Amino acid sequence: MLDLQRLRALHAVSVHGTVGAAAAALGYTPSAVSQQIAKLERETRTVLLEREGRGVRLTDEARQLASIAHELMTIVERAETELEERRGVPAGRLSVAAFASAARGLMPSVLADLARRHPALDARLTEVDPHLSVDLVAKGAVDLAVAHDWDIAPLPAPAGVEQAVVGDDLCDLLVPAGHPFVGRTAVRREELGGERWICQPPGRVCHDWLLRTLRAAGHEPDLVHQADENPTLVALVAAGLGVALIPRLGRGPLPEGVVEVPLDPMPVRRLYALWRTGAARRPAIAETVRALQDHWPKVSAHTPSGPLPHAPLTPSGPLPHAPRTP
Repeated sequence: MLDLQRLRALHAVSVHGTVGAAAAALGYTPSAVSQQIAKLERETRTVLLEREGRGVRLTDEARQLASIAHELMTIVERAETELEERRGVPAGRLSVAAFASAARGLMPSVLADLARRHPALDARLTEVDPHLSVDLVAKGAVDLAVAHDWDIAPLPAPAGVEQAVVGDDLCDLLVPAGHPFVGRTAVRREELGGERWICQPPGRVCHDWLLRTLRAAGHEPDLVHQADENPTLVALVAAGLGVALIPRLGRGPLPEGVVEVPLDPMPVRRLYALWRTGAARRPAIAETVRALQDHWPKVSAHTPSGPLPHAPLTPSGPLPHAPRTP
């Protein structure tokens, strides 16, 4: 009899690409994942992972077994969903993926609220890039993701994934004190030529948005400093090394020497909660989505901005339903 937890470990490696990344997603240590797969190899008398450089590669047999594991996990998810739906109470483990600023600025209050309201629910957070998190939901590696897209850079979602809008996050131009833009009520995008830019590395959504926006306004951006974390970007602006375009969510108070200047039009990114269609009836999904939407006005640094001009990820279905718990 094949052990489901060992199959789950193999499936996680197939989705995330490495033992370490699979361990982080499952909440295990890398050695624990390796031990699970080693036991699965002995049970099946099959080599499942082969060394490839510093990483591992799934054998053909492993890929076939991982595909079967995905089918089994889908069946188990359906059974758990039906049981949870009959009880009407959020329960069991719920894996949540969120991008960095949402993990910092939104998720702590949401997770604390869920823990207080629903002690039988074990919600677990992993910080993941928004482009990756959508695919992880589709593959069943996480139950729910908080992702975002921008007005000129929509984020596609695959079939079988449903979504609900959480809220709109505004983005400001941050400049050093003494910059010519300080004191302006608004700066148009056409005026941004010639600036020295501080931004995230290539492949990140904010980086790609900045390139598209400035090029659409007729400017080729001069990217002088690049860093992953927003606090690092803000620190570089405070040192007078350039300007940056940074969303408000999770940004925190600005240090001395950094001034916020509104752009016209104001850049906006829209936050979504995403889950698999098959899990839509889970009370845990419904309550987490509601908690995200309830907490958004408390953590966002602006009043709701209303509908955006860009299209959502996919046509929204009805919000998953579960009875509210006081």
